[in-house]
Amino acid sequence: MKTIVIGVGNLHRGDDAVGLVVASRLAAKLVRGEPLPARIVEASGEGASLIDAWQGYERAILIDAVRPGSALGPPGSIYRIDVHSTELPSGLFHYSTHAFSVAEAVEMARVLGLLPGVMLVWGVVGQSFAPGSGLSGAVESAAERLTADLITMLDSEPR
Repeated sequence: MKTIVIGVGNLHRGDDAVGLVVASRLAAKLVRGEPLPARIVEASGEGASLIDAWQGYERAILIDAVRPGSALGPPGSIYRIDVHSTELPSGLFHYSTHAFSVAEAVEMARVLGLLPGVMLVWGVVGQSFAPGSGLSGAVESAAERLTADLITMLDSEPR
């Protein structure tokens, strides 16, 4: 399956960088002596660019930070949403600095018939989005777990 993994975020806004960190770690991995069977992209999360990025792929995997204080749990909690079976709540991505959020891009693509056949969004609940800070401890641990899980998933696919 032709797959793109898109890490979304801002390296200069604390836990907002989690998608970029996971994408960078995935891009650096060689499994079974070969690169992972997916295109790995780091993105700011601007909606139109995201829609363009996943065009031509059968499966898109997006990773982004989720705002803290939601009912989704404490910082570092990881959520997987299959956007073909569940609408992506726009409120999850409240801290977005993008022209329109990941959720809005997904919902616009749904209306326009531009979603890939499989579209999965992983959200990691953030703790701090302060300028200049790195990942919080809980989000760093989540980034490690999510990277390992995605490597296992991608490496189990036929090449």
